[in-house]
Amino acid sequence: MGDRTDPAGGGIAVADYDVVIVGAGPVGALLARELGDDGTQVLVLEAGPAAGRTWAEYQANVEQYLGSDAKVPNSPYYTPQYAPSPNVLDIRKLKDGVPSDAGYFVQKGPLPFSSDYLRSQGGTMLHWLATCLRMVPNDFEQQSRYGKGVDWPISYDELRAHYARAEFELGVSANVEDQAYLGITFPEDYVFPMVRIPPSYLDQHIANTINGSTVPLDGGDAKLLVSSTPQARNSIPNPDYDGGKGYRPRGAHGAPYEGLRCEGNSSCIPICPVQAKYNPLKTWEQVGPNVEVRTQCVVSQVLHLGKAGPVQGLEYIDYTDGAPPSKPERVTADLYILAGGSIENAKLLLGSDVPNTYDHIGRHLMDHPYVIAWASMPENIGAFRGPSSTSGIEILRDGSFRSDRAAFRMEIDNWGWDFCTFAPYTDVEAAVHGNGNGKGLFGSALRDHLADTVPRQFRFGFLYEQLPSRGNRVEVDNRYLDALGLPRPVITYDVDTYTRAGMAASRSLWEKLFAVLGAEDHTKFSPTDPGYLTHDGKPYTYHGAGHNVGTHRMGDHPENSVVDSYQRCWEHENLYLVGCGSLPTIATSNPSLTMTALIFRTLESLRDDLGIR
Repeated sequence: MGDRTDPAGGGIAVADYDVVIVGAGPVGALLARELGDDGTQVLVLEAGPAAGRTWAEYQANVEQYLGSDAKVPNSPYYTPQYAPSPNVLDIRKLKDGVPSDAGYFVQKGPLPFSSDYLRSQGGTMLHWLATCLRMVPNDFEQQSRYGKGVDWPISYDELRAHYARAEFELGVSANVEDQAYLGITFPEDYVFPMVRIPPSYLDQHIANTINGSTVPLDGGDAKLLVSSTPQARNSIPNPDYDGGKGYRPRGAHGAPYEGLRCEGNSSCIPICPVQAKYNPLKTWEQVGPNVEVRTQCVVSQVLHLGKAGPVQGLEYIDYTDGAPPSKPERVTADLYILAGGSIENAKLLLGSDVPNTYDHIGRHLMDHPYVIAWASMPENIGAFRGPSSTSGIEILRDGSFRSDRAAFRMEIDNWGWDFCTFAPYTDVEAAVHGNGNGKGLFGSALRDHLADTVPRQFRFGFLYEQLPSRGNRVEVDNRYLDALGLPRPVITYDVDTYTRAGMAASRSLWEKLFAVLGAEDHTKFSPTDPGYLTHDGKPYTYHGAGHNVGTHRMGDHPENSVVDSYQRCWEHENLYLVGCGSLPTIATSNPSLTMTALIFRTLESLRDDLGIR
């Protein structure tokens, strides 16, 4: 649909495609489907392999997960030599001033960036939990209201209709009355595509005990309410959806009659065995013939003229397992879209020496530091059943306290002490070995012991907002290269006092909740933990939430951002940087729903650029 100057000096050359998309994760899938349906010729380049192209291949991933000793997020999925993914098993305790290059990331500290992602067709949404919270309106005005972070160039009201479109796309199960809090509003007749996932027995027990009560927090009294969590997981379709037309849930990719309802499997992370949970393979199944997808193609360079202006092309390396990679190939297009995630997008831009006048590319990296508190109930509360989390306390996500400390949301987790002590495996091991005293249990005594102790386990998970900081960043360094000779992500990361103060507030909450519930607190944080830190003399250990945000944030001017409110790069008019990397702040909501809503807004600009009406 247009011409571009040949970067090799050959004058005018016709573009190979209308659009090239880098990354075949959720963002790439959605953009490819929509633009392909518009009649646009689209090429998608994915660094990783295809994952689960058929139902049989997907079941092979399930089997790989079942056979894995460490059931971490990436355990079901193959990681090729030439396109490795970061793995949480590679996270190390960092030594002052000594970078750690264990695994794919190079960690410069002072604390480790503790999240991973998956380079594969389908991307990291293959192993997400499917939590689909909207941001609260004040999250878009954090600087104006609280003097922290930055304001967004758009408001909640501008994104509200796109949120509804995203909830349809992902198939969200929720009830409006559970989600209308802290200024979140819906049209009068709005309903979610499916009704909420039923609260677990644990959810109900905690709600019946604490709802309506208050606890002292931040010098005042905080009223407590357990809310059902909106999830992109098939439940019962709502017959009132779309003005009474109802909603038809999508089944599994390659097996449309599988996964039409959540079956209560306890492996949402890293893999739903029946695909009741949304994953991008369902969107890829809808992509039409105008879209070409090439997997195992690592984009190595963004070609440009060394100044602000149009991008000239991309170079990519095609590889096959067990064979030497090809020489770089070149492709051109009218529009280029980087949809590889916040860290990969930044790494590619920095490794290509793309003009970065105001030095924002790669900066403002954020995650939700995730702290766990765990305890034992006096009675059986049905641990290890159903999805990981079905309810939480959300009404503490906003308030005047954000001028002083981070907000947080609190998950109620149904999988016992799995993440914090690796239960129930460690419970079996400890009982058999007698906790080191030589008096181990076996037979009926072992079964009785486990039946009494394991079902009483529960935990709370706290996700804290993190302010954008220029010091938290992604860089490249030619001393650290991957198997293709390309730079690996070099990450500098810390957790500031604002977020640590949020951790202190959550400690006050969980201690009070455990006391009200009559639960025995077993929470322990060790200085040997990679994410160990202290605040006001008290210890905490954070983990990564897998919410990689920032590095090419949006704004209202190139001096304070990398992209505009439609995710178009300020310095290159035919380049879009899309996904969670564009979020100016992380606030407290899991970012995938907001990311999806922003994509529908970005499509408006892309269609204008392509002359699509």
